Amino acid sequence: MNSIIESNPLLDRLPKHLKQFIKPQDYSDYTPINQAVWRYVMRKNVNYLSKVAHSSYLEGLKKTGIEIDHIPSMYGMNRILTEIGWAAVAVDGFIPPNAFMEFQAYNVLVIASDIRQLEHIEYTPAPDIIHEGAGHAPIIANPEYAEYLRRFGEIGCKAISSNKDYQIYEAIRLLSILKEAEDTPQADIDAAEKAVEDLQNNMGELSEMAQIRNLHWWTVEYGLIGTVDNPKIYGAGLLSSIGESAWCMTDNVKKIPYDISAANQSFDITKLQPQLYVTPDFGYLSLILEEFANKMALRTGGLSGINKLIHSNALGTIELSTGIQISGVFTNVIEEEGKPVYIQTTGKTALSYREKELVDHGTIKHPEGFGSPIGKLKGINLAIEDMSPRDLNAYSITENQSVTLDFEGDIRVQGEIITGSRNLHGEIILIRLKNCTVTHKETILFQPEWGNYDMAIGKKVISAFSGPADVNSFDLISHVPTSKTIKVKHTAERDDLEVLYQTIRMIRESKDMQTSLAPIFDKLTTNHPNDWLLSVEIIELLKDRNEPQLLQEVIAYLEKLKEKRPEVAHLIVGGLDLIFDKEKA
Repeated sequence: MNSIIESNPLLDRLPKHLKQFIKPQDYSDYTPINQAVWRYVMRKNVNYLSKVAHSSYLEGLKKTGIEIDHIPSMYGMNRILTEIGWAAVAVDGFIPPNAFMEFQAYNVLVIASDIRQLEHIEYTPAPDIIHEGAGHAPIIANPEYAEYLRRFGEIGCKAISSNKDYQIYEAIRLLSILKEAEDTPQADIDAAEKAVEDLQNNMGELSEMAQIRNLHWWTVEYGLIGTVDNPKIYGAGLLSSIGESAWCMTDNVKKIPYDISAANQSFDITKLQPQLYVTPDFGYLSLILEEFANKMALRTGGLSGINKLIHSNALGTIELSTGIQISGVFTNVIEEEGKPVYIQTTGKTALSYREKELVDHGTIKHPEGFGSPIGKLKGINLAIEDMSPRDLNAYSITENQSVTLDFEGDIRVQGEIITGSRNLHGEIILIRLKNCTVTHKETILFQPEWGNYDMAIGKKVISAFSGPADVNSFDLISHVPTSKTIKVKHTAERDDLEVLYQTIRMIRESKDMQTSLAPIFDKLTTNHPNDWLLSVEIIELLKDRNEPQLLQEVIAYLEKLKEKRPEVAHLIVGGLDLIFDKEKA
């Protein structure tokens, strides 16, 4: 296995916790059948999508250097994507939504480098290089859309999840793997589908992450653009599905003007979509994104933001009005009249300012958690952060002074001030006390035996979001999915078929008009009577040769195969139409 990962400046600046998801793309893993699948889908797509896709699609194919005849190499894509300010990395199937979006925030396209089986040539629930490389990559050549994608990632990775979000991610990942793997018992697929369905039907109130995943699905993955009566395709899920790209243009699929209500419209990844949203232009996507972001805890903060973090039971951050940021797992909040008056984390906690950890305030300093009052002092209209030096002296908030600070909500802090820290604007953001006792009414929140007390200063919580303020504060290299993608099995029969596909590929690419195709066709029909795609490729070669008898023999064989395997009849017809209609492919 080639373990070399080609890099560029965009990839070099990725944080370590994202690099853990990157895997090498070993191009030698792609078989001749894989290449034939790519080629069939791309020829069908370009032929059909030239009529129904947004104009950026075909332009993007040229700009990103994605070829119809060859599965793209990550190195080649990166070399060209760099010119439009993006990069691409290979990953193993689905990765957690926060990570997926954070990659986008760094202008990096995540590409599942596996490719669907021939049996799933029209659609696979598993992310693959057709979906990512042929779906996402071309559209990001449009600058307005690329900025929407980057901004979406920047905002989306801050969305707060619920515990059920991670459960649904794992369930969908497992289902997509089982459905794509060959010979998976139907009972296993049924059980996995039921697990996904049960979770989808019992999500409760949708978290921010669930809502923004919905927006992502109905735009980036399954979006239409233009008018309801005359839409064009730009969503990668549609661009990469030769079945659904045609289905979605029929009256069977309801077309809805895109607006923020799409955030509450859930989806089923295993089925054709019954409705799709139409945006008038790419700029409108960003307007809706900003409308949604204005409702997120990232921008609203407050008690609801803290409660979202507590409910998530995951690493998150709150930012106070002074700019100090507290990152950890939030477990408790004391409230008074709808406002938080005291917050508490449990376990490793770090304090930061402007996404940079404060000196001596990392997880080593705060390994067991952190608690602090929030708000103003009782009876004083002036918040500590707004006090002048004279005000601070008046209230004994100076070094080496013993103080009793009574905050609103019956939070009392008693101790001796050691020192304070200020932000760039001169506001106090942190006060350290010794011999300190903190109480809420009769409940002790901190006592002197626990050491010095660090008190964050801020009259309100202005932001709450998923993840740490400073990604270097925590060891985030810990993601181990419960499922791994299942590789195609190597059998003597399959290896023999691969050889036949490779032979035809070499004949086509070398423009060899001499090698007889009859022996190859004989071996195919004798040893692999269920295969259809190679016969289509043989007809493509015969069309330019003067061998009418063999051509009619192969066509007749495919006609019988259509009767024998009606589920692939339309695929055979589609392949022959490309050849004989002489449409540009």
